[in-house]
Amino acid sequence: MRGVPEEDREPALVALETLMEGRLREHPEAKVITSMPGIGDMLGAEFIAATGGDMAVFGSPDRLAGVAGLAPVPPGSGKVSGNLRRPRRYSRRLLRMFYLSAQDAAMHCPISKAFYRRKRDEGRSHKQAILALARRLLNVLWALIRDGRTFDARLPGPAAAAA
Repeated sequence: MRGVPEEDREPALVALETLMEGRLREHPEAKVITSMPGIGDMLGAEFIAATGGDMAVFGSPDRLAGVAGLAPVPPGSGKVSGNLRRPRRYSRRLLRMFYLSAQDAAMHCPISKAFYRRKRDEGRSHKQAILALARRLLNVLWALIRDGRTFDARLPGPAAAAA
């Protein structure tokens, strides 16, 4: 647990955290996953545990978003259209992991903070803006794992294009 001095934590908890961090470091994509804003060792381990560590199983980021409950689906059938909702069956572990990482990224990462602020300015509630950011983080994480790159916080823009 972050923020709590190690001597105040129970030895079993410290041993468990050490074991989880060690297992995370053994995964081939651990460095890529933990480079994302808002995803540390614990959320990275939770992501690997919830997905099985193999992105090929999902096939696309949209499929992973559906499993995580971050892809809205139309309600009901036939001629009903309009409001979208969360699917009935989804992985609550994955949704929790992306929601917590989005909350952390919205506070500490300038890129995520700008995305969150833009969604709030569009009139979305805090929860809606965080869920939109969570979906964005899922897409970015998918691309990073696919390309084998770590997250780079430099914003692309006119200055980067000219260089």
